[in-house]
Amino acid sequence: MADPAGVTLPSGRPALLASDLDGTLLRGDGSISARTRAAIEAAEEAGIGVLFVTARPPRWLASVADAVGGHGTVIAGNGAWVYDVHDRRVTAERGFGRDQVLGLVARLRAALPDAGFAAERASGPHIEAAFHERHPESDPAGAVSGPIEGLSGETVGKLLATAPGLRDEELLERVSAVVGSRGVLAYSGAPGLAEISAPGVTKAAALARWCAEHGIPSDAVWAFGDMPNDLPMLRWAGASFAVANEHADVHSQATHRCPSNDQDGVAHVVEAVLAR
Repeated sequence: MADPAGVTLPSGRPALLASDLDGTLLRGDGSISARTRAAIEAAEEAGIGVLFVTARPPRWLASVADAVGGHGTVIAGNGAWVYDVHDRRVTAERGFGRDQVLGLVARLRAALPDAGFAAERASGPHIEAAFHERHPESDPAGAVSGPIEGLSGETVGKLLATAPGLRDEELLERVSAVVGSRGVLAYSGAPGLAEISAPGVTKAAALARWCAEHGIPSDAVWAFGDMPNDLPMLRWAGASFAVANEHADVHSQATHRCPSNDQDGVAHVVEAVLAR
């Protein structure tokens, strides 16, 4: 069924809308538009839940806290954390132990001697100087600085890697060859960055657990995304929407499409569902 603007909608009505943030729900400047805020509120008033599922760590969620529904929940870190933004606390986490991280780092250093690393944890990041030189926007305020080998025993939700002189495709290919089944390599669109989660940790796995706890079947979930790290979630959901600014892999695998993030594509779908 197509709405008046030409977006084809799945039949029926979802119980939950699960949306990625950066590049999908948020505009290019990282903001939530007034239209999108209104659509989220209208969906929840109509009994349709909205859940944010993002690669962002908990420390980068304050800016969206006022747009999160009454449940207060965001799935963060590509599935590593379930985070209550109202109470500012992690309610569940799945990640690497210290020995797993150090084993991976040793293998990656052997393959990529100039690599820099950072470890995202619930308490904040542990960032090497070489990593911060490549990603100064990583916001090191309050971070632990120094070689990753100095990690504490806290669970690591994501291991991040950079390497000078490598294109994104080459970096991901070389990291993937080292990581293999020791982790899940994801690409969320950040240039020059490889994001590695613990085995079995994906947006889809975390979303499936949350939905099971709340009695929501996968076929009642509509998911929205733009990058390859969204693909497990898009495949799991009953219907999936690629925003018009999506990565080619997302375009080919999503079941439906909607306008871009800067055109409030998620809001457009919500409005169309409520209108019909």
